[in-house]
Amino acid sequence: MCGRFSLATSKEKLQQQLPFVEATETLRISYNIAPTQHAYIITNDQPERLQYVVWGLVPHWSNDGKNTGRLINARREGIETKSSFRIPVRKRRCLVPADSFYEWRREGVKKIPYRIFLTNGDLMLFAGVWDVWFDGDYGLKTFSIITTDANADVAAIHNRMPVILPNADLQKQWLEADELDDALHILQTPPEGLLTMYRVSEQVNSVVNNSPDLQLEVPEPPTLFG
Repeated sequence: MCGRFSLATSKEKLQQQLPFVEATETLRISYNIAPTQHAYIITNDQPERLQYVVWGLVPHWSNDGKNTGRLINARREGIETKSSFRIPVRKRRCLVPADSFYEWRREGVKKIPYRIFLTNGDLMLFAGVWDVWFDGDYGLKTFSIITTDANADVAAIHNRMPVILPNADLQKQWLEADELDDALHILQTPPEGLLTMYRVSEQVNSVVNNSPDLQLEVPEPPTLFG
């Protein structure tokens, strides 16, 4: 799964990777984006706009529009048949920019956090889906990040990871695909060797913490024979 990520970058770097996006405002930086918080997405219907919307999909057919945070992720497997995602994956796809995501390794009862990012230093673009729930004229736009089996880079700490679209061609195809089969074919486990990770402070476990210190590497404790 993907339960926490970050976007700490400049408008210039984002536009360098996504030249078709008009980022007219100073970016809101977050080192610890959590479910039900706002984050940036680029949608297929308005790819030139950077939109700041709520993480955790609320289906258009929801009775009350409440965001419980249960739909922050959409599993790649069978996404086209799930009631919450079957329409979005066909008609409402998006890219989710991030500079890293966090995952936790279990150590007894403890959960040890790791920061995971592209080895080449580029921003990540996750494959996502979005929807809008309406209450009269009020529209609530929300999104989910699509996940897949972990690649070898991530499998040591978790069995799931976001679908990362590692190049401009795949990013463009995800937004523009007309046929469902073409879109689904893009949703693959990222290749091995794409990612780097290191341990970070357990302060990231709390959503109230949001500072650059969360991205600093924390040394692994020495082993008995280390």
